[in-house]
Amino acid sequence: MIRASAFLVAALVSASGLAQTSNWASWRGPLNTGVAEAPAPITWSDTENVAWKVELPGRGFSTPVVWGSRIYLTTAIPTSAPPPAPSGADNQGGRGRQAPPPAEHRFLVMALDRDTGQMVWEQTATVATPHEGHHHLYGSFASHSPVVDGERLYASFGSRGLYVYDLDGNLLWTRDYGVKLTMRLQFGEGTAPVVHDGRVIMLMDHNGESFLSMLDAATGQERWRTPRDGSNNWSTPSVFTHDGRRLIVVSAPAAVHAYDFDTGESIWSATGLGHNTIPQPVKHGDLVWVMSGYRNPMGMAIRLGGQGDLTGTDHIVWTQNRGMSYTASPALHDGVLYMITDTAMVSAFDIETGTPFYHQVRLPKPYNIKASPVIAGDYIYYATEEGDVVVAKTGPAFEVVTTNTLRDQSFIASPVMPDGEIYLRSRTHLFKIARAPGSR
Repeated sequence: MIRASAFLVAALVSASGLAQTSNWASWRGPLNTGVAEAPAPITWSDTENVAWKVELPGRGFSTPVVWGSRIYLTTAIPTSAPPPAPSGADNQGGRGRQAPPPAEHRFLVMALDRDTGQMVWEQTATVATPHEGHHHLYGSFASHSPVVDGERLYASFGSRGLYVYDLDGNLLWTRDYGVKLTMRLQFGEGTAPVVHDGRVIMLMDHNGESFLSMLDAATGQERWRTPRDGSNNWSTPSVFTHDGRRLIVVSAPAAVHAYDFDTGESIWSATGLGHNTIPQPVKHGDLVWVMSGYRNPMGMAIRLGGQGDLTGTDHIVWTQNRGMSYTASPALHDGVLYMITDTAMVSAFDIETGTPFYHQVRLPKPYNIKASPVIAGDYIYYATEEGDVVVAKTGPAFEVVTTNTLRDQSFIASPVMPDGEIYLRSRTHLFKIARAPGSR
C-alpha cells in the first residue's frame, strides 16, 4: 500500500488549463533531450522543499511520466517467494551478478495525483513468472519507462507485453509479441516504447530473433515489422526529421540504423559502437549523437542525409572514446552535449566539432551513476545511487552549485522536471520537490 505525507503543497491549476511545460510525456522530457522547459528548485533536503513523499510497492526502476494533474509509473510486485538458486550458484556476488531465479510477479500500472501524491488508480497489467532474472542491483521487471500522449498511457513490460490505457485507467488494448527476450548475463530488460504521430514504436532486441515494430496507437494494429540482427541492446529509439523525411534511429552494438518511419525500410547504418548500448540517440541540427560506454566505449556524431553504410565516410563527423556514458543518456542543450559516466566523471562537448569544454571531471564525491542527467534553467542535475542529487551550472565551465541529500535513498530512475517541479523516484519512494516561499 502507498503511504503519503504531504506538506508545503502548492495548488495546481486544472489539467485542462495546463501548459505544455506541465507535461513530461516520455522519460527524456518534452524534446527527448533531457531538458526541461522551466527552471526548477536547486536546493532541497528531507525537511526543505519536499512537497510530498510516497512509499512505492514492489520494485521498479522505470522513470515516471507526467500529464496534466497526474504522474504515471510502473512496478512489479512478487506474489510469492522466489525458487531456490541452483546449487553452487553465486547470484548475490559482485555488481555484475544477476538476481536469483524469478518468482511470480504482479505487473502494476499506477496513476498518482501531482498535488498530493495520493493514488488515483492502479491496474494489474498481468500476473506472470518471468522466464529469466535481472541484474541484482540495477535491474527490475519494471524498467521500461511508460509514455503518455494526452489520450493514452503506454506501459511496456517487455516480454510480458505492452498495455495501453486511457488516462482514467481503462484498458484499451494490449500487444504480446510472444517473445521471451534473452539478455546478456540476465541483466534484465528495459527499452522504453516510443510514441510519435499516432504510432507506437517497439524495439525487441536480444540474443535471438530481434525486430523493430510499429503499431497504431489507437488500435494496436501492427503497421510494419523489420527484422534486426540479434544483439543485446537497451537503447530506446529516437524519431528525427531531416529534409522532410522522418527517421527512426536505433543504437546497437552491431550497427546504428536509421529506418524510414512510414515503411520500416533501412536507410543507413554505421558500425563502431561497443557492447551494451544503453544511451538514447539525440539530435542537433543535422547531427545525431550515439554512444556506448562499456567495453570498447565510443561516441559518434553522424551527419544526416546519407544512405547505405556510412562507416568510414565523412558522415561520421567526429568520434570520442573517453568519458562516454555506459548507462546514462546525454543531455543536449544549446549545442552542448553533457554526459556522465557510471563512475561520476562528467564531460561537455561542442556537438558540432567535438571540442571538449571540460572532459572527465569528477563530481565532488565518489558516486555511482545510473540515472540520466536533466537540465532545467541554467542548471544540470545529476542523481546518484548514494541519494545525492548534485546540481551544477550549465555552460563551458564545470561548477557545482549545491548537493542535495535525501537520507536512505538511492536513485536509478532519472529525474522528471515538468512545470518547475521535480519528481525523484528512488528504489523505494517517489518524491515531489517544489519551492517553498523564499527558497531557491
